[in-house]
Amino acid sequence: MELTAVVLLVIAAHTLAKPIATEEKDKLLLADKYLRRYYGMPAGLQGEGKASDLMHQKIREMQAFFRLEVTGKLDDNTLEVMEMARCGVPDVAEYNHFPRDLKWKNTNVTFRILNYTPDLKKADVDKAVRNAFNVWSKVTPLRFKKLYEGNADIMISFGAKEHGDFNPFDGPEGLLAHAYPPGNGIGGDTHFDEDETWTKDFHAFNLFLVAAHEFGHALGMAHSSDPGSLMYPVYSYGKGYPLSEDDIKGIQSLYGENTDHRKVKPKPDAPSKCDPELSFDAITELRGETIIFKDRFYWRLHPQMPEPEQTLIKNTWPELPNQVDAAYENPEKDIVIIFSGIRMWALNGYNLVDGYPKYIHKLGLPKTVRKIDAAVNIRDTGKTLLFVDEEYWSYDEEKGTMDSGYPRSLEQDFPGIGDEVDAVAYHYGYLYFYHDHMQFEYSYSSRKVMRIMRANSMLNC
Repeated sequence: MELTAVVLLVIAAHTLAKPIATEEKDKLLLADKYLRRYYGMPAGLQGEGKASDLMHQKIREMQAFFRLEVTGKLDDNTLEVMEMARCGVPDVAEYNHFPRDLKWKNTNVTFRILNYTPDLKKADVDKAVRNAFNVWSKVTPLRFKKLYEGNADIMISFGAKEHGDFNPFDGPEGLLAHAYPPGNGIGGDTHFDEDETWTKDFHAFNLFLVAAHEFGHALGMAHSSDPGSLMYPVYSYGKGYPLSEDDIKGIQSLYGENTDHRKVKPKPDAPSKCDPELSFDAITELRGETIIFKDRFYWRLHPQMPEPEQTLIKNTWPELPNQVDAAYENPEKDIVIIFSGIRMWALNGYNLVDGYPKYIHKLGLPKTVRKIDAAVNIRDTGKTLLFVDEEYWSYDEEKGTMDSGYPRSLEQDFPGIGDEVDAVAYHYGYLYFYHDHMQFEYSYSSRKVMRIMRANSMLNC
């Protein structure tokens, strides 16, 4: 890494214009390749080092799909998405459940595994594939039968680069896998890039999650623009049941419901930042950024970012739970404490601190407390306030003990806030209390509410 930096500095010292021009050209080449593969842009339209009008149009189309700010320009957020590991099926695919209704005519679908990846034991591959099919059979009448010879509806294989279908893979990361829609011949076939590292946990790429996504294509599903959907094209790791409401509606529009199983509870869709009823689960600072947790997601706000960035919690911190109850930053120790249920985690930047999770009662809370609603560190006093139902505690960070005389009444000590809060933040002498879809700006010195706003006003809404 250090040697690379030195080389780059030497190059920069000899020529200033060329690296900048080369960087812009590389961005255009990346965009050209991405938009041709996933958005149907014809080849050879842009001039030397320039973007065509059609490329700008396709960039806007891609930005709209991923719910980015639609500018038509290759801004940092757009390029970041283009560089993410993802499914090889186009986002403007020629098939989905509307309008062509490509699907298997029978509810009994066969599959066969032609070869196995050396990254995993054969039994682990079999289990991942079976569990991936079960994701779809739980919500439809579909039943999947494994064949050991002959032709199956869905032929599964691992291959690298050009692997026999004239649709080559691109080496490690980037394009992970692809599948073909239901039909004769290659229809339904599903291919995984052997240049990837396949795992059964959160390291590298989880075979079960990628297989479940690709089998969705093999059954006739297209990509979803919902970041919480299994059929979202960009890979992300998350434990628990992988289907969202969007996934279930899509597959059931093709094959109907599964009347033999109890109703499956889907994971929630990605929250919309401008929903007028939006509430927050937790809020904290993280080295100058603001992190807002909601369901399985968080928004990241940075002074140099024009728009909030929404990401799955598991995508950044695989060790954290899907639901965060409260969070706060201790800037003196450079850690962020995350609360969920009766446990807490400590993060140093984006890394989990050794020795965690711990039980929240280690802080001195009584065993009757099973969940913390909100937490905030008051930098001026070195105290952290922990809110539970209608009361709150004061924790001395330097001493590592609870202050005496607590818990105290939230409504009595912070008049005008109400008797419960969902999240709390502190900035320049003001506490910001969040409850339901409202935000209360509270002066810590004068002890009164100064303003009442919508909770999502800080998300540019």
